[in-house]
Amino acid sequence: MRLTRCLLAAALASAGFAAQAGQPALTRTTSASGLPRAPEQEAVAFERADLAFKVDPARKSLDGDATLTFLASKPIDRLVVDLDSNYRIGLVEVDGKPIAAAHWRNPEGRMTVDLPKPLAAGARAVLRIRYAGHPHVANKAPWDGGFVWATAPTGEPWVATAVQGEGCDLLWPCIDHPQGEPREVIQHVSVPAPLVAAGNGIAEGMDEKDGWRTYHWRAKQPNTYAIALNIGPYELLQGEYTSRYGNTIPLRFWYLKGNKAKAEGLFAEFAPMLDFFEEMIGPYPFADEKMGVVETPHLGMEHQTINAYGNDYKKADAGYDWLLQHEFAHEWFGNQLTHRDWDDFWLHEGFGSYMQPLYLQWLRGDMEYMAALMKQRAALVNKYPVISGRGLPESEVYKPGEGPGNDTYYKGSLTLHTLRGLIGDAAFFRAIRELVYGTATPRPGNFKPRYASTADFIAIVNRITGKDYGWFFDGYLRHAALPELLATRDANGLSLRWKTQDDKPFPLPVQVRVGDRVVDVPMTGGRGHVDLPAGASYTLDPHSKVLRELPHIAEFQKDTAERAKAAMEKARAEAAKK
Repeated sequence: MRLTRCLLAAALASAGFAAQAGQPALTRTTSASGLPRAPEQEAVAFERADLAFKVDPARKSLDGDATLTFLASKPIDRLVVDLDSNYRIGLVEVDGKPIAAAHWRNPEGRMTVDLPKPLAAGARAVLRIRYAGHPHVANKAPWDGGFVWATAPTGEPWVATAVQGEGCDLLWPCIDHPQGEPREVIQHVSVPAPLVAAGNGIAEGMDEKDGWRTYHWRAKQPNTYAIALNIGPYELLQGEYTSRYGNTIPLRFWYLKGNKAKAEGLFAEFAPMLDFFEEMIGPYPFADEKMGVVETPHLGMEHQTINAYGNDYKKADAGYDWLLQHEFAHEWFGNQLTHRDWDDFWLHEGFGSYMQPLYLQWLRGDMEYMAALMKQRAALVNKYPVISGRGLPESEVYKPGEGPGNDTYYKGSLTLHTLRGLIGDAAFFRAIRELVYGTATPRPGNFKPRYASTADFIAIVNRITGKDYGWFFDGYLRHAALPELLATRDANGLSLRWKTQDDKPFPLPVQVRVGDRVVDVPMTGGRGHVDLPAGASYTLDPHSKVLRELPHIAEFQKDTAERAKAAMEKARAEAAKK
């Protein structure tokens, strides 16, 4: 998720382990999520992460004890994990035997542990790391990653983590790459009583001793950055949803004490959203765990089965809470389906962003669907391609002067709108289902979380339609500039031509209104012609099916930017006079 970034940008230990107080600087490896995996990381399957966290809000400290189980697919003599090097490490073990300090190192957040003996293909190793210190603080989560140490309105500690950008290694020893998901994660979260720790997956009880509560959670194959701590004076709303697929889904909402009336209003939105996604996309992927939401001091993040919500229960003209819906969309696009590389980030955010207009169409019809798409269209920048064609860390997607940023969301969404009009609803929604589930007929129990790339989606679309749409995805995702539809009136009517950044053929059909009728133009080879009587008016793409360059949008954006700059300069000048 970082629609939270984009919408706002367009309209967050024991004494033996004590670390230095203050805000430590992030090392390169720690601060970059999604760097290429080490060969040793590629050579293992991450079977289980058993994580114990002791969180002390008074000291703003974390004691961690991680037991990680790996299955080797080829022989290796080292284990490699990522862990913020600002933590102090108190113990390293392999298969229950201590590893001397000379045989492990963690200079830049990529920790290497020499094995006592080589691990053969098909063999397992259990790595245990005890670590502690003052975790990196997120000053503007979820825009930057780390811990959020806040205070609830009623005075109790209120703690959360959001680590998508900088990665899971700010919290636990992991493989900080999209393809580093553990098959199972168990969490034991200890917090001062009477605080509550809401977690990923299934609740497995709570123990209380000596003024501390330990909450136990178990989740299947969560995204690496989806593992989250959520601690506060929470109260709980509970319910059940009877799925159209015949199963029952637990509904859970942890809200701050004192917000019950508002929380009940938001909780009422859970069931309609579930019904929408199950009808349009397919079964809720984590029905055997829960649909969970927790109120957080930061805006939001798609933490699998415990989505962060911090939108302050704001009412919107759309009639639903956009943040809740967008983060919930990521249970399908991000958690069930995970991109293979951050260069394919639009598979999370473009699809997730399209779900908001689509939800409006499902709820209330075409006018609100088109109005929501128009807001997205006005926000496009079109300076950098959505897909670069090379492996990227997460930070480069948002890097000024290099990455697509907001276009990953909105251009991705509008590309899907155009594709839907091109291939029709039946093929479009079947392609999405196959992308998300690996089957066109998903049912609870017949699918598992999966990885995919843009190339995988293109292959699915081509197979379902029996046509090659590589040109379509190249035109929209692999080039910065939008295709431009040129129209020239001639003696016989209207000549049309698609102009693309590389001048390759772009045979996207269009419609033209001529008088009181709409004409379909095939645009074979990227060109077409419409008979046009003398004096007749016309409208290109009268039903707004096609994403294309629009000069009036560019003029609007330029004017808006100039006015904002002038207002800022005026404010600075007035401030200087005081």
